Amino acid sequence: MPATRPRHPLRGGDRFPSRSEAVRTEAARLSLRGAGAAATGPRFAGLAVSALQPATLVREMRQAGRERAPERRSLAGTGSCALALGASLLGALTPAFAQPGPAWPQRPLRVVVPFPPGSSADAAARVITVRLAEVIGQPVVVDNRSGASGNIGAEIVARAAPDGYTTLVGTTSTHAVAVSLAEKLSYDPLRDFAPVTLFGSSPYVVLVHPSVPATSLKELVAHARARPGQVNYASAGNASLAHLGTALFASMAGIQMNHVPYKSSALSVLDLVAGRIELLFGTPSPVLPHLRAGKLRALAVTSTRRASFLPDLPTVAESGFPGYELALWFGLFAPAGTPAAILDRLTADTRKVLAMPETREALALQGLEPASLTPAQFAAMIKVEIERWRKAASAARAAP
Repeated sequence: MPATRPRHPLRGGDRFPSRSEAVRTEAARLSLRGAGAAATGPRFAGLAVSALQPATLVREMRQAGRERAPERRSLAGTGSCALALGASLLGALTPAFAQPGPAWPQRPLRVVVPFPPGSSADAAARVITVRLAEVIGQPVVVDNRSGASGNIGAEIVARAAPDGYTTLVGTTSTHAVAVSLAEKLSYDPLRDFAPVTLFGSSPYVVLVHPSVPATSLKELVAHARARPGQVNYASAGNASLAHLGTALFASMAGIQMNHVPYKSSALSVLDLVAGRIELLFGTPSPVLPHLRAGKLRALAVTSTRRASFLPDLPTVAESGFPGYELALWFGLFAPAGTPAAILDRLTADTRKVLAMPETREALALQGLEPASLTPAQFAAMIKVEIERWRKAASAARAAP
């Protein structure tokens, strides 16, 4: 009695399947078994790749089509399944890490300003973020988180996810003076941040209430010497740049004055206008409207050269105190650990905005002189500034 031959697994034939048919049979079996998992199931993809190389699979299917053309109609469904499986296996061969991630940014950006609305940092941020949103292709939201001379907002960004969606407008106060004056700082200005670029810098304006009998710095010093410890000066808070800068001036002039810290520069300006305090080293943005309205009197600017927005006003150095300089710089920071590709994009787009003539003009109106540095240059500048103000704090004995 002749031996019974195995039946064809797909057609029920009375012969052994050819190699091509075996390939199609295996493809159909794997396709039916893993149809729902081919695209998403790594275990299935690994099994399929080890069982049958996709290049061989595709080649064998094409050969099978030439060998058994009459059977194409009956096996059309199987061939379609096999082709689909081959395509999915080819995709599975590409490692996950080689797939490009989503383009950044995919959602709005948040820029934390650690000072209140109306401050110079806030004014600079709003000028830049409006144009940055147009360049970067996503909304850019200014988030004012004021308090503790800017340290609260700085800490928020230092602890934020390093994904490029949260950045900080840092200043001389948050990244140079605070570490020089504060006994305990909740963040490290060098370790916890990745510098993006510098926006620019602004001098302070030495201001008095009109009731103070002084129209120059020399007259102010004479007034303070006649009333030791009785002249009240304001700042945006302990360990702020205005606090240190005024204390440094008092040390150079040999006078004693009383420090009155405020929660923000805007509040200190209001009390100066009201006559509750006598002296303020103020940033231009919040004081210029009151100065132009005649509600305050300006005695000098703290930069090394005269300011373009007050060209007739002498510098502190010109007024008899050579070597004195006080400037508030602003810059953009990301949390440490932000991917280099995101930092590069953020730096390039921000510097593009800073180079626009309309941006530079708008910043100049706020009393800010635009400037731009690379991240490496900015980081080097911050290190120099920290050492400079650490020495100044020691000289002025301003540390609380």
